[in-house]
Amino acid sequence: MYKFHKAVTIFALVVAATLVSRAGAVETTTSAPVGKVASPRLVDLGAGKCIPCKQMAPILEQLRSEYAGRFDVTFIDVWTAPEAANPYRIRVIPTQIFFDANGKELFRHEGFYSREQILGKWRELGFAFAGAGRAR
Repeated sequence: MYKFHKAVTIFALVVAATLVSRAGAVETTTSAPVGKVASPRLVDLGAGKCIPCKQMAPILEQLRSEYAGRFDVTFIDVWTAPEAANPYRIRVIPTQIFFDANGKELFRHEGFYSREQILGKWRELGFAFAGAGRAR
């Protein structure tokens, strides 16, 4: 009987590990829809009531409007939409994750990140976005 329970437990762990690895792979290998050129993407995972997250909200909104068409900015509220945050496997909020145009994760940061730090990280990763109103 013990061997049977041990085999079932091992099988369950293998299935769970497979599902978890697939969840992460889906996010990082997603490609842009046909006919649309993909953009690099910044995903910020936080919450509406988290103080550093609230401090980042106007920065993210400004980047979203100022750099529209050059990189995408997405905010996920982990308290109101925990299922949307699961694939990112975050440990703390806020967490910012930088993705290239193919959906590959390039860098992640935990905690408050200023506008200057975000733009500096894009430059460090090899993306030289022109300022607002200018072409890339």
